[in-house]
Amino acid sequence: SKAEMGHTCRGTINLATANITVEDSCNFIISNGGAQTYHLKASSEVERQRWVTALELAKAKAVKMLEESDDSGDESVSQTDKTELQNTLRILSSKVEDLSTCNDLIAKHGTALQRSLSELEALRLPPDSTDKIKQVNERATLFRITSNAMINACRDFMLLAQTHGKKWQKSLQQERDQRIRLEETLEQLAKQHNHLERAFRGATVLPASTSGSGGSGKDLCCPAKGDLSDEDDDNNEFFDAPEIFPMPDMMGHKRTGSNISGTSSDISLDEQYKHQVEDTKKEKRTRIPYKPNYSLNLWSIMKNCIGKELSKIPMPVNFNEPLSMLQRLTEDLEYHELLDQAARCESSLEQLCYVAAFTVSSYSTTVFRTSKPFNPLLGETFELDRLEENGYRSLCEQVSHHPPAAAHHADSKNGWTLRQEIKITSKFRGKYLSIMPLGTIHCVFHSSGNHYTWKKVTTTVHNIIVGKLWIDQSGEIEIVNHKTGDKCILKFVPYSYFSRDVARKVTGEVMDPSGKVHFVLLGTWDEKMDCYKVQLGTGDNGAEARPRAHDAEDSRVLLWKRNPLPKHAENMYYFSELALTLNAPENGTAPTDSRWRPDQRLMENGRWDEANVEKQRLEEKQRLSRKRREAEAARATEDGKAGLSHRGVPPRGPPPALTPLRPPGTPYDPYKPLWFERKKDPVTQELAHVYKGGYWESKEKQDWSLCPDIF
Repeated sequence: SKAEMGHTCRGTINLATANITVEDSCNFIISNGGAQTYHLKASSEVERQRWVTALELAKAKAVKMLEESDDSGDESVSQTDKTELQNTLRILSSKVEDLSTCNDLIAKHGTALQRSLSELEALRLPPDSTDKIKQVNERATLFRITSNAMINACRDFMLLAQTHGKKWQKSLQQERDQRIRLEETLEQLAKQHNHLERAFRGATVLPASTSGSGGSGKDLCCPAKGDLSDEDDDNNEFFDAPEIFPMPDMMGHKRTGSNISGTSSDISLDEQYKHQVEDTKKEKRTRIPYKPNYSLNLWSIMKNCIGKELSKIPMPVNFNEPLSMLQRLTEDLEYHELLDQAARCESSLEQLCYVAAFTVSSYSTTVFRTSKPFNPLLGETFELDRLEENGYRSLCEQVSHHPPAAAHHADSKNGWTLRQEIKITSKFRGKYLSIMPLGTIHCVFHSSGNHYTWKKVTTTVHNIIVGKLWIDQSGEIEIVNHKTGDKCILKFVPYSYFSRDVARKVTGEVMDPSGKVHFVLLGTWDEKMDCYKVQLGTGDNGAEARPRAHDAEDSRVLLWKRNPLPKHAENMYYFSELALTLNAPENGTAPTDSRWRPDQRLMENGRWDEANVEKQRLEEKQRLSRKRREAEAARATEDGKAGLSHRGVPPRGPPPALTPLRPPGTPYDPYKPLWFERKKDPVTQELAHVYKGGYWESKEKQDWSLCPDIF
C-alpha cells in the first residue's frame, strides 16, 4: 500500500539524510552514507541540473517534515485522534445544517418577496416605479441563487472532509501499526541473537561442568553493548545477571556471585590494591578482574537515542569500559618508541615516515575495543609518569564539559613533545555510531625543530542494535612538517563487502614540498605499516613514482607492528598491556586523577550496580558545581555594573570581540582549567589549550591545594 512507502526498504534511500553530489556534466550520485549509493546519468547537463534541483527541493521538504514530526509519541493515541476527528465532523455537520436552515428561510422569504414584487408590478403605478420594482426583483433572484450556491459548496466541503478524514485516519493507523511492528521485530531479533550467542558459548566454549568463564563473542569484544534482556518490560533498564562466572585461580582471588543483586565482589580485592599502591613503579599489573556477565535491556535505552549527541545522553556503565577518555587519549603513546626512532632520523622525510606510523598505531587498540570510555568530569586529570622506564611523562586534563574537550601534553627526554586538544562529537544513527574527533595534534622534535601537525579520522561502530559490533576507521590524514613543507597523505580505506582489498587497509605517500613522492606507506591500522623507498622511473614526476616490483621487497622497511594482546584479554575488555596498567592505583597523584574516580573503580571491580549509583551522584555534583559558578559569575557581573554606576561611569559589557561564544540562553560558565591555558597557536592559528606548567612541581611538593573537589 502507499502507507508502506514511508518505511525504508531494500534499495531505497531516505531523502532527509541523502547526500546528493555532482560528479561531472551529466553524472551525479545519491548516497545515504552507508551501503546504498546510486550513480545516475542524465542525457544532458540541463537534464542533470533539473534532476539535482528537484531532488534538493524534495530533500529540503523531507527534512522539514522530519523536523516537524513528533518522534516522542510512544503511547498510542489513535482512539483520541478518532474521537477528535468525529467531534470535528459532528460540528461541521451541525454548521452545515444551520446553513441549510438559513437557506430554507432565505428561499421562503425570497419567494414571498418576489410574489409581493409581482403584485406591485401588476398594479398601475407610474413608469418609474415599475422599473424600480423590476430591478429589486432581479436582485432578489440573484441573492437566492448565490445563497443556494453557498449552501451547495458547504455541503460539498463536508462530504470531502468526511471522505478524506477516513483516509487520513486509516493512513495514520497503518503508520502507527507498522512502527509498533518494527520495534517489536527489532527487539525480537536482538533477543534471538542473544539466545543464539548464549547457546553458542555453552556448546563450544564452556565446559559442561562449569557455568562459564566470561564467555566469548559479543560479551567480550563488545562490552559497550552488553547482553539483551529476556524481558519485554521497557520500564526496567537493568536486570539481574542469571549467573556470575568465577575467575580462574591464577587471578589470586575468587569472585563470589550474588543472584540477589546481580553484582560480584572480590574477597581479597582491598588487600590486593593496597599492595599495588605500595609498589606500582617497580612492577606493573598484568591483569584486572574479569568482566562480569550482565544482562541489559539495550533497546529500551537505545531507541530514545537515535540522532542525538551521545555525550549528552546519560548512559549506564554497562556500555563502558573501566577507563576514562583521558586514559584512552594517553594510550596514543603505547608505541612511543616510533617517536624516539623519528627523533634519531637525520632526514626529515624518513622522520615523517615514522611519525605517520605513530599516527596509524594509535588506532590499533580500537579493533576490538567497542566499549565507551567514561566521560571525564570537568577538571579531571590523568598523569602517566614513565620517565624512568620509557623516558616520557604525560598529562591530560578535561578542560571543557559542553562540548567535551580534553587537553594532552607529553614530553620525552628522547627529544620530542606531543600535545593535542581533542573534542569528541558523536551521533547515533540507529544501525551505527559515528565518532568524530575534532582538534589538531602537534609533534615537535627538539633537535631539528621539525613541527608536525595532523587530525584524526572518523571512527564508526557498526551493528549497534543487532549483530556483532565491529569498528571501522575511514577518511584521510594529512601530516604536515611546517618547517620544511614535507607532507604525508594517509588514506584509511573504509571496509566494503565487495572490495578485494585487505580489510582495514591504510596507504600513504611521503612527498617533499614540490609534490615529488619519496616513500610509499602500506599496511593496516590494526596490524603493521611498511615503508617502501620510491625508485624514480623515466620521469621525475611524483605521480609516476612508485616502487617497481623487483625493487619493492628490497627497499621495504617495517615501521611498526602491533604488540600481541595479553593472555585472557578477551575477558578483560580487550585491554592492551599498557591499558591494563593505566587505572592501577598509584600514590602521589593529584586528587583529580582518573585513578581516584569511584564509579570507574567500582566498575573495574565488577560492582556495576554500585557504579551506576555512584556515576549518578558524580554527575549531579558536577551539575551543582556548574550552577554555582554561573550564579557567582552573574553576581560578580551585577556587582561590577553597580560599582561603575556609583562612580558615575555608565555600565557597559565587554567589547564584542571578547564576548564568549555560546548558544543563546546558555549561562556563561567562568570555569578555567588548572594546568592548561587557552592560547592561539602560532602555526595553525587555532585557539587551543596548551600546558602552562606547574603540575609536576606540585606533585614533587605534594601540594594539591589548588585542585577542585570533583569526586
